[in-house]
Amino acid sequence: MNYVNFGRTGVKVSPLTLGCMMFGMKTDLEDSCRIIDRALEAGINVLDTADMYSRGKSEEFTGEALKRNGKRARVVLCTKVFNRMDDEDPNSWGATRRHIIEGCEASLRRLKTDYIDLYQIHRPHPEVAIDETLRALDDLVRSGKVRYIGTTTFAAWQVVEALWCSKELGLNRFISEQPPYNLLDRRIERELVPMARTHGIAIIPWSPIAGGLLSGKYRRGEPVPAGTRFADRESSPFLKARWTDQTFAAIEEFLPLAKAKGLPLSQFALGWVLRQPGITSPIVGPRTLEQLEDNLKALGVTFSAEELAKIDRIVPPGTHTSPYYDADFGPHPHRW
Repeated sequence: MNYVNFGRTGVKVSPLTLGCMMFGMKTDLEDSCRIIDRALEAGINVLDTADMYSRGKSEEFTGEALKRNGKRARVVLCTKVFNRMDDEDPNSWGATRRHIIEGCEASLRRLKTDYIDLYQIHRPHPEVAIDETLRALDDLVRSGKVRYIGTTTFAAWQVVEALWCSKELGLNRFISEQPPYNLLDRRIERELVPMARTHGIAIIPWSPIAGGLLSGKYRRGEPVPAGTRFADRESSPFLKARWTDQTFAAIEEFLPLAKAKGLPLSQFALGWVLRQPGITSPIVGPRTLEQLEDNLKALGVTFSAEELAKIDRIVPPGTHTSPYYDADFGPHPHRW
């Protein structure tokens, strides 16, 4: 495993991050522990979860796995705050001081730890001044409960605004951003990646296999496998918007490129993200141990200049065929 710097911090992280979203949702505790143990055995040292994943279950399972294996100190443990955790409390969401402080205390309990390595704001919150958010996070860092802070799905200008605010007020700065990025949505290449490379921001993309669309198990005109994420697409505007003819046209062009390399589409897609400039550590979110093993094989995938040019012709740099940003669906702050 070739470890890389986490932005400008100097912390060494694995080129893959284990996403824990499935834990407590479709993956039970014992399988979650097995997946974490295998990931650590393979050299992955970054685990990413969030308070809202299965309303705390993911954090609980992640914390229990680390308690059992005794490897908490080896791990860069990341979680997030922002999303609604109590349907009856109007203040139980957002990037306010109140919610951030309360959320951190609750996450620490669920994760069975006394510090979080990377605490991330799960979404931008335009209704809250960024200095309020940063002061709350700064207090958590100074108290020792959080070591670094980051963002998730922020626009480039929002990250830069936060960096300016941190400099002006003498507060700890964001050191990472977690955007959607895959072969079907390359928009971060326009502004976010250049900004991150300029300011030393780590990029840890989510959905590098496009939520399973690039797994190879979905084909146009064929039945959707039961129990898979896109089997439920009619109940989700996000999934439904990604299931388009344009998306499948691109997938049908990627498939022969993957076959020519002797790879399943999943490894081809993840390998491509791993090799892109400015990318620190893509997040994989396996539901099963078999899916994790498939993800690990992508670490050895490389591309020739000719292959990259063919990919660029299918989905040109900075464009997309499938929407992964929340803003694509209009403002809906209280959804979170």
